Amino acid sequence: MENTQNAKFVDLIIRLIFLGLFIYSAILMVAPLASAVLWALILCVALYPLFDWLQSKLGGRKKMSATLLALLGLALTLGPVASAVFGATELWSEFADKAASGGLKVPPAPEGLKDVPVVGAKAAGIWSSFERNLDGALAKYAPQILEVAKTVFGKALGIGLGLLGMALSVIIMGVLFIPGPNLVRGLQKFGNRIFAPRGGEFVVLAGATVRNVTKGVIGVAAIQAVVVWILLKAFGISSAATLALISLILSIIQIGPGLVLLPVIIYAWSSMSGGAALALTVLAVPVSIMDSFLRPVFISKGLDTPMLVILIGVLGGMMAYGLVGIFIGPVLLAVFYELFVLWIEAEPDTSEAVAGEAE
Repeated sequence: MENTQNAKFVDLIIRLIFLGLFIYSAILMVAPLASAVLWALILCVALYPLFDWLQSKLGGRKKMSATLLALLGLALTLGPVASAVFGATELWSEFADKAASGGLKVPPAPEGLKDVPVVGAKAAGIWSSFERNLDGALAKYAPQILEVAKTVFGKALGIGLGLLGMALSVIIMGVLFIPGPNLVRGLQKFGNRIFAPRGGEFVVLAGATVRNVTKGVIGVAAIQAVVVWILLKAFGISSAATLALISLILSIIQIGPGLVLLPVIIYAWSSMSGGAALALTVLAVPVSIMDSFLRPVFISKGLDTPMLVILIGVLGGMMAYGLVGIFIGPVLLAVFYELFVLWIEAEPDTSEAVAGEAE
């Protein structure tokens, strides 16, 4: 009898070891794609209403709708990479041609550069040294130039790799659109096994939270960036599109466009007329804080979870998990909040209470 029990115990240990090795190998294989799959799930949940609308307009052609959305996503992610590579190649070719022909010269400093507060005079002096003696200035500032170039190249490479990873997520998103409803039903069954009997409701809550956060964070950031572009374009600020793109990124990461508009306002007061600078300043203030009014409207619409819980989830998730935490944080906090409310409002077991009194 004892030998039989020992044999069963050894057999169980061997099974657990092989099961553990199998799970470890699967995790090791999937781990490099975890980020791309997670982003694909977020994009699929956020854009599924658009997919549903598009396939209804195309007569129920789900494959065509998924393909069109995936192609649009690839254009938005790979387009900037291709444009940047083409622009860098063209710029390097032009630079090499001018260097070979001896026509490489630095243009005069922009008017009003020396009038910029704090750094204007020093920047104008450095610019003038490059204009007068390019070779000598390059030799003098070579370490600083190399350091800046290395930093810029590293950041650009990181952005490029991030966009390539997002392109992979877009492809996975296109594949997930069609089996999406079946996957949701499977997740609801899994949720009911873990958090019975409301696990399915939590899955629906998670999807609604992701969609609202997408509208409240990405959508509001896009609106704010467009308004920044219109404002800068109206006042004749050069590189308005680039500054609007930077504003978009800053708004997504919850910093806001103030870091872009403040230097523009300083520049306006040093180079524009007093009336134009005042008008730009007055208009820039509401543009900088408009997300504070729009974001709560978009995030809280249709959700029973308090807006404060969602906002804390957005900020805390971003600090803990990076950009993807903007979506993970509010989902986790919203589900935790609902579980906490359910636990607080649950009635104590009367049988246990009676037994305690009897004792």
